[in-house]
Amino acid sequence: MTDTPARPRLAFHHTPGRGPTIMFLPGYASDMNGTKALALEAWARQQRRAFLRFDYGGCGESEGAFEEQSLADWRDDALALVDELIEGPVVLVGSSMGGWLMLLVALARPDRVVGLVGVAPAPDFTDWGFTTEEKLHLLQTGRLERPNPYGPQPTVYTRAFWSSGEANRLMFGEIAIDAPTRLLQGMRDPDVPWHRTGRLAELLRSADVQCWLVKDGDHRLSREADLALLIRAVEEVIATS
Repeated sequence: MTDTPARPRLAFHHTPGRGPTIMFLPGYASDMNGTKALALEAWARQQRRAFLRFDYGGCGESEGAFEEQSLADWRDDALALVDELIEGPVVLVGSSMGGWLMLLVALARPDRVVGLVGVAPAPDFTDWGFTTEEKLHLLQTGRLERPNPYGPQPTVYTRAFWSSGEANRLMFGEIAIDAPTRLLQGMRDPDVPWHRTGRLAELLRSADVQCWLVKDGDHRLSREADLALLIRAVEEVIATS
């Protein structure tokens, strides 16, 4: 674990190897032990490449209370690990909300981030991912629960997280990122509409951006073929960075 200023101690697994270091950013209420993170770690070890997976504050094995965290807090967690643990260039791999965070980290550290791979990236989902009624409920009560299709416990959102997301929206104009980028998106994703990923590709300033659509793919993109595509995307980004 590592300490960040005024933040919970963070749990992580750092595999040493040749750079650039590949850093995996999980989705909302997820952790570093998901299928994609572990598959990438296994591939990185085979290739003797540096790899880092971690849990945001309040998630997984990290300290802190989940409902006390915000999007900006989790961005700062990722930045702290980039600054304190990783030497040299970084390739960020962000899943769902992690795809939003990878953009924020890349904007904050343009001299360090040399490539991006997004899996069903969900920037600005506090805007388009909630109904008007849900937004009003969050503002009035400070808390929202939704059924969780991926686990037994409901997914909880807080007013602090929602407000932090609204303050860090990106999809309103050019996104000043010049690194090579690959965006993987399932067209049967019930959580992130696939056309939003195409719009993200359009807004990124980099000329080296590709959007790979998987027609029968869901939100997780964790099948064997999906994982092979993810690894291929990481390889491409490394080769062109």
